[in-house]
Amino acid sequence: MAGAHTPGVCNVAAALPKMALLQPETLAVVFPNGLDEKGQRAYSRLNYQQLDEQSDVIARGLRAAGLSRGMRTVLMVKPSLEFFSLTFALFKAGIVPVMIDPGLGIKQLKTCLSEAAPKAFIGIPTAHLARIVLGWGRHTIRHCITVGTRWCWGGTTLANVAALGKGTGRGPFLEATRAEETAAILFTSGSTGTAKGVVYTHGNFVAQVELIRETYGIQPGEIDLPTFPLFALFDPALGMTTIVPDMDFTRPAKVDPVKIKNAIDDWGVTNVFASPALLGTVGRHGVKHNVRWPTVKRILSAGAPVPAATLERMHQMLSPEAQIFTPYGATEVLPVASISSRDVLASTRGLTSSGAGVCVGRVVAPNDVRIIEIVDDALSDWSQVKEIPVGEIGEITVAGPTVTTTYFGRPKATELAKVDRDGTTVHRMGDVGYFDSLGRLWFCGRKSHRVVLADRTLFSAPVEEIFNTHPAVFRSALVSAVIGGVRVPVLCIELDHETNPDNKLVERELFESLKAMGAKFAPTKGITHFLIHPGFPVDIRHNAKIGREKLAVWAQGKFS
Repeated sequence: MAGAHTPGVCNVAAALPKMALLQPETLAVVFPNGLDEKGQRAYSRLNYQQLDEQSDVIARGLRAAGLSRGMRTVLMVKPSLEFFSLTFALFKAGIVPVMIDPGLGIKQLKTCLSEAAPKAFIGIPTAHLARIVLGWGRHTIRHCITVGTRWCWGGTTLANVAALGKGTGRGPFLEATRAEETAAILFTSGSTGTAKGVVYTHGNFVAQVELIRETYGIQPGEIDLPTFPLFALFDPALGMTTIVPDMDFTRPAKVDPVKIKNAIDDWGVTNVFASPALLGTVGRHGVKHNVRWPTVKRILSAGAPVPAATLERMHQMLSPEAQIFTPYGATEVLPVASISSRDVLASTRGLTSSGAGVCVGRVVAPNDVRIIEIVDDALSDWSQVKEIPVGEIGEITVAGPTVTTTYFGRPKATELAKVDRDGTTVHRMGDVGYFDSLGRLWFCGRKSHRVVLADRTLFSAPVEEIFNTHPAVFRSALVSAVIGGVRVPVLCIELDHETNPDNKLVERELFESLKAMGAKFAPTKGITHFLIHPGFPVDIRHNAKIGREKLAVWAQGKFS
């Protein structure tokens, strides 16, 4: 097989053998295994040489088992040593992993698998059982591989694949894929509708790794605790050691803070990647119990805006020189922009709480971010676009090396999200925002979440961030309802149970307080309808993106 140095070749897995040469004995992946016979925390592990060699063997075995270059292959394996070996084996062999969050629900999973039309399925036994019972990929899947014990279904096991690989050759294995070749299909979280399969090329992945490395100064030898499995796949390419946390990855808000602290202490973790919901949970626990994360020097948090109060709590747990960064982006393109917690707490927090939206920082070079007039329809080329001035809210667009160009099997979704500018694909983020006079980018919410009234348009982030400063409010969500034939804004409230543990707050008093607060600011003036919701629907990936579409239906029901 051609190597990484062949002209024109670009394979994201090429970074792994490079790191294996540089630091063969450095741990690549560490996985928690409960307690040993002495009651001590136990871990299994792979160093860089072992991960490289194992993925070579599996790559050969997959090809020998009939999986070919470019073949779409569903990967439903829990975070584990096998997950890392398999994923890099698929990349090395040029096989295309299809990755879908298992928590999407039966209906969405079936839709996603039908769209992906996979030819192969690699999964743990329960995933295969679900595949058979629910008919996933019944008409397209031809190859089945079980990670673990194979039951009544056909196919083979990962152990047999590895045996095949050992019998078909030795040494490095790296398919000569090209930058524009499909590397993986990663499904979005489905937080604003049906999850879509984002087509990632090898060039996209390589560019992402480099932007993350350069933007955050990540060095080989660092120790990472990634609480989102897909982000963990960047670690081997960055030369970091991955400490897989002991948690349910589909419920980051329900994480056990003690287990996170144990992993940090056991391995001297220097970098943490976490959703805002997870940071909210560990931050509240940490401040209450005087917890410290002394070795952590950097936290990256994405998926939704991180509340300033959460940043403050986390800083109480970190060393004085540690930083928290909140990169802005999406599955389709990341990172787009970035801001540090120190900038938020020192300069943008007050503006956010008075209705300016959420500052997501400065654009990460070489991305080209532009604000255009809000349009809900598809735009075939840039001649149909109207760019708008600094300070005005519009739709955020981005062009750059990490921009993906298509959704698999969803041409209409691709038309809505992409626009051509002189041969360059520009991604429409689906978010609204603006640039300020200092060149900082501000996020004002999803385009689909704006509330269009007869006399003005309200945007979710500027409105919600004002009300979120109320001590009784955990979080809020702007929706609308038709009352008496007129569309009006409605603010849904989720109460902060720490400040109101017994739910004794009088609704009338709270609502009057919120009305008075809203009257002080232009974005919230005139909002008079409030509803208390027992617990917002959120996305399964980050537990931070609020399901406003569901809340809107619920709110309308309250006024019908």
